[in-house]
Amino acid sequence: MNKLDVKLVEATAVNTALRVISTEQSGLAALEQAFAGQAESGHDLSGAFCEAIKAIGKSSGRVILTGVGKSHHIGGKIAATFASTGTPAFFIHPAEANHGDLGMIGPDDVVIALSWSGESSELLGIISFTRRFSIPLIAITSGATSTLAREADIVLLLPKVQEACPHGLAPTTSTMMQMAMGDALALALLEARGFGANDFKVFHPGGKLGAMLTHVGDIMHVGEAVPLVPEGTPMPDAVAVLSQKRFGCVGIVDGAGCLIGIITDGDIARHLSRNLGERRVDEVMTRNPKTVAHDTLATSAMAMLNKHNIAALFVTDATGAPAGIIHFHDLLRVGVA
Repeated sequence: MNKLDVKLVEATAVNTALRVISTEQSGLAALEQAFAGQAESGHDLSGAFCEAIKAIGKSSGRVILTGVGKSHHIGGKIAATFASTGTPAFFIHPAEANHGDLGMIGPDDVVIALSWSGESSELLGIISFTRRFSIPLIAITSGATSTLAREADIVLLLPKVQEACPHGLAPTTSTMMQMAMGDALALALLEARGFGANDFKVFHPGGKLGAMLTHVGDIMHVGEAVPLVPEGTPMPDAVAVLSQKRFGCVGIVDGAGCLIGIITDGDIARHLSRNLGERRVDEVMTRNPKTVAHDTLATSAMAMLNKHNIAALFVTDATGAPAGIIHFHDLLRVGVA
C-alpha cells in the first residue's frame, strides 16, 4: 500500500469528493433520462421496468439476487431492501451456486442477475439453470449485446457512463446506478402491493424505526392499572388512587363510563391552599383532558406530551371511554424520544 501524502490530501481531497459526487449524479441523471425515454442512445427503460415489476409481482416464489465483485455487495443490499418491503428475497453467490446452491432456486422464483459488463463467467451456471427450468431471469447490465442480456427474459439496460474512479476502473458510478435500480424495483413493488406502515412494522420490530412505527395500543397500560374514579368521588379517595397507580394523574369518568376530566399532581399542588379533604373531584378536575386513540403512533403521542408539557395521556375508544393510559416513560422505554 502506498504511503498517504498528507499534503496532497489537504490540497485535493475536497475537490476529489466534489468530482466523485458530480460524476455519480451524472450517472443517476442518465438513468433518469433512460426511464423518461430521453437517453442519448434512444433506449427507453420504462417498458422493461414495468415488465420486471409484473414478472416479480405474479411470482409465488422469491426474488433471487446474484452477482460477483461489487455487484455481489449491491445485490445483497437490494435483496435486503426487497425483503424489508414485503417482497421475499435473498442473495446467492454464483460461485456457491455452481457448487450446489442452485438447489436453493425454485421453479416459482425470479432471478435478478447484476453484471455491469454482462460477461461475468461465474454467472453462466445460474443463467443456464434458469434457462433449463424456465425460471424468469431479469438482467441489470450495461452490456446490451452481452451473454447475460441475450439470455435474459427482461433486460434493465443501464446507460454506459463514466466511473468516478480517475482510472475508470473501480466500480463507483456503475454500482450507484445498480443500487438505484434495485431501490426503484423494491419501492415500485411496495406501492403496487399497497404495502403500508403497519406492514413495514412487521419486518422492522427493532431499533429506531420499530419505535417510530409503534402504536400507543401496543404499549399502553390497561385494566386495573388505569387510574380512574367516578365523578363525585371525595378528593382523599382520588388522591389515594393517584398515589397507588403512580402515573401522576387520575381520570374521572361519568355514569356512562366516559372520561370527563383529569386530576394531576400539579392540580393538587395548586389547590393545597384549599381544604381538599372536604372537596370532591368535580371541583378540582380539569375537564376535557387531552387523549389519544389506540392506533396513534407513539411518536405522535410523544409530540403531544411535549407540546402540552404533560406526562401522561389517557387512551380512549370511539365512545370516549378510557381504554388505557400511556406515560412518557413508556415511550422512552421503546425508544421514542
